Amino acid sequence: MEPLLHDLLHACRRLHAGGLLAASDGNLSLRLPDGRIAMTPSGVPKTRVKMEDLAYVSLDGTILSGRPSSERAMHLTIYRAVPEARAVVHAHPPTAIAWSLARPELKELPSDGLPEVILAAGRIPIVPMAMPGTEAMGTSLLPFLPAHRLMILARHGGLCWGEHLDEAVGGIERLEQVAEILWKAETLGGAKPLSTEELEELRALRSKIGPKII
Repeated sequence: MEPLLHDLLHACRRLHAGGLLAASDGNLSLRLPDGRIAMTPSGVPKTRVKMEDLAYVSLDGTILSGRPSSERAMHLTIYRAVPEARAVVHAHPPTAIAWSLARPELKELPSDGLPEVILAAGRIPIVPMAMPGTEAMGTSLLPFLPAHRLMILARHGGLCWGEHLDEAVGGIERLEQVAEILWKAETLGGAKPLSTEELEELRALRSKIGPKII
């Protein structure tokens, strides 16, 4: 179990180094083999989180030890709704958030021009805003589960769950890269989508690959 927890600490530093987390923003969690949820603590900068700082909660939300994130409702909603979820990462990728601020009418990131995104992640929906720290942060995710593993939380951040921690962290990294490519395309005149035939072929390939974020 301890190697898993070391991986969680490493993931915190990886996301911070990539500019996807600032100070104590965001939260990460793991479903442990014994059924407990290990979670980053509230109010501690991600570069300084230590093993003894980690909090533990049960699937029903009971705090077993430590001071878990006030946004734990998102994590618990995913773990309850998706048995195969083993890790959840919530970060604040700047460009992905900016899309939800500037284009509040969008229901998903407009990535129909990027074959790699379709193959690696499928559609990336934008979850309607919920007040931070409330139960609504969890319930707002339910319509998107289990079909989507990678999402933008409107005006707030990015969220990815995976069958292992690398999948969830990699999903957040991919989200910000895609959002930045699309933003740059907008400054050059706007991203042009692939043809209907190309999209259908790519989505058929995605179905064969399966639901994992790659």
